[in-house]
Amino acid sequence: MNSIDSLVTMQVTMLILFLTGYLLMKCKVMTSQFRKALTDFIINFILPCNIIKSFLIELNASILVDCMAILVVSCATQLFAMLLGRLLYSRAPDGRRQPLLYGVQISNAGFLGSPIVEELYGAQGLLYASVYLIPQRIMMWSFGITCFSGSRGKGVLKKVLTHPCIIAVVIGLILMVAQVSLPTWLGKPLGMVGGCNTALSLLVVGGALAELDPKSVFSKQSVFYCFVRLLLIPLAVLVVCLLLKLEPLVIQTAVVLAGMPAPLTVSMLSCQYGKDEKFAVSLIFLSTVASMVTIPVLSMLMMSL
Repeated sequence: MNSIDSLVTMQVTMLILFLTGYLLMKCKVMTSQFRKALTDFIINFILPCNIIKSFLIELNASILVDCMAILVVSCATQLFAMLLGRLLYSRAPDGRRQPLLYGVQISNAGFLGSPIVEELYGAQGLLYASVYLIPQRIMMWSFGITCFSGSRGKGVLKKVLTHPCIIAVVIGLILMVAQVSLPTWLGKPLGMVGGCNTALSLLVVGGALAELDPKSVFSKQSVFYCFVRLLLIPLAVLVVCLLLKLEPLVIQTAVVLAGMPAPLTVSMLSCQYGKDEKFAVSLIFLSTVASMVTIPVLSMLMMSL
């Protein structure tokens, strides 16, 4: 997708799917229980199929080098986000500190970012996104749990290693390195299931926004968080990538994914561990709405590369 017209078309499509999910929830066609079940279904089945599908490409030295490059960029981004979070929010009051630290470290790149990257940059962009998201998925279920609960140990490691998306990445890597061609009877249904990811993910996010109270979302902390999450982090990633002179598609994928809003899990974990859930919800709502502006801006900036 190379033109401004295509980007606008993608953004309008996203907005329509967001609003559809919002209206389905408001009209009670979609219920909270159904939305949560659908979220689990997407994460545990549809997204893993999409990830595996993204690895089914012809491997060459250039793609392998780019995969390693974007993995290094992702690890560096995670380290930067951790240090930035500690710098900005280590003295925030208990209850708000945990959502802020987690929300800076982890974004909605896996759930919202993957379909956007796929629409913008195609199958190869999705491949790079799948590799980029490996460190974040690991941090989500390791740092995320320790951030809210303080617990560490084998339970956290087991949760990371058995996560469906991590398993899908391992399967995808094996298939790509071995250059295995799946038979049509398996490859076609895999592609059809994975193809549902974009529409269903955006419907679910729209439905989640319908459950939030927009009157309670504005505060200095939440607005500043949006600046950090949506602009500061992706621009820092862009500067580093340009200095390293990486391939344009690697830079584009990394920057767009780095600029994703707060993840839905920040609210779930806040609720589970007795933190300020309303504040966590405000981070999700405000950053997701603001990302409807910042993501196209970042995407347009990437077109100049």
